[in-house]
Amino acid sequence: MHKAEGFVVTMAIAGLSLGTLPVLAADREALDARFQQAKPVGCDVHCGDVITQHTKLTHDLSCPGTDEPALRIEGDGVVLDLGGHTVRRSSPDQQDTLGIVVTGTSMVRNGTIRGFARGVQTEGVDYLRLHELTFADNRIAIYNYFSTTYFLVTNSRFIGNDVGLGSEIDASIGTFDVRSSHFENNRLGIFLDTHDADVLDSTFMGNEIGIYCFAGNVRVRSSTFARNEAVATTTVPIGGRDICNVFRVEDTLIADNASFAPTEIPIWNVIQLDMINNWLVGNDNGLTAGSSRVYIQGNTFWDNAGGFALEDTPIVSLPQTGIVRANRFLRNGGDGLRVLPASTPTVIGNVALGNTGWGIHAPTAHDGGGNVARDNGAGNCEGVTCAPY
Repeated sequence: MHKAEGFVVTMAIAGLSLGTLPVLAADREALDARFQQAKPVGCDVHCGDVITQHTKLTHDLSCPGTDEPALRIEGDGVVLDLGGHTVRRSSPDQQDTLGIVVTGTSMVRNGTIRGFARGVQTEGVDYLRLHELTFADNRIAIYNYFSTTYFLVTNSRFIGNDVGLGSEIDASIGTFDVRSSHFENNRLGIFLDTHDADVLDSTFMGNEIGIYCFAGNVRVRSSTFARNEAVATTTVPIGGRDICNVFRVEDTLIADNASFAPTEIPIWNVIQLDMINNWLVGNDNGLTAGSSRVYIQGNTFWDNAGGFALEDTPIVSLPQTGIVRANRFLRNGGDGLRVLPASTPTVIGNVALGNTGWGIHAPTAHDGGGNVARDNGAGNCEGVTCAPY
């Protein structure tokens, strides 16, 4: 992959918030405090057991792939502590095997879930807390099944799964609140269908696709995407409900990825794209984004094989509007910034240096002034006025 040499950066962490499900945040915090204080008792748990009270595993479980889950949690307020042990599928065929099925507001923590068709599945659950878990080699690690669920996932690892976080198509809604977690070598890290994702302090590395926003909202904060085949993808809808609405990335490092979007759909198409204070460095191509509205501020695009292009989206018939301000386009292949007709964002206070194409090519944009460009291969600026210093 394309590499950036001599790259050192300190990431700023912004304390911003995203809207959540109607369940009160204060109620979730109180519930989480209760979960954290719970002290489950070690029990001799067997495959197929139903957990109805705080329980801690005392040994690994190797469970055959039958129609019943390896474990089922029933009742609200139950904590299942895996005790550092592994719950795994022992049968040779993954089929429709289930790891842990949860039917009430509960917590699962401290262990590994390996090899199931669905590692953890919710059924009619309002809130599920998952902490210090490793999900390995599952078809879908966490699956929201016919539920409206708020998931809080912390300090967990998703390794070698087909999908890290997913849901029943057209049959469940919810929020994936992911903090301090790691996604590696999955086909797809997070899949969103009528779900929101709020990802904080997390890492996506070596995945085929980091995030797929099919229908929902995404916010990524203070995270890292490195050496993925594609950072993210969205659906280009033809009307209807399947729309990626807001895609927002803040204070995040996106480096050394093969592409921003998959080759077959090489564009992020969303209603609104927000990118704030990110570093995009040494990626093997450029980023093309189609949206109705943009807010692009304080980003550094440095030494990528392509630059940053903005265009209208088929989702909305009106020209793209918004702000492109105080960004740096440095030594990229092709144009640093290209605004394709008939997009009309306001371009203000950007710097474009040493790109092989144009520094800023934006014939239909509004010129907000203060743009600087020099030493670009095809020319410095088109459509806006740039000073050399």
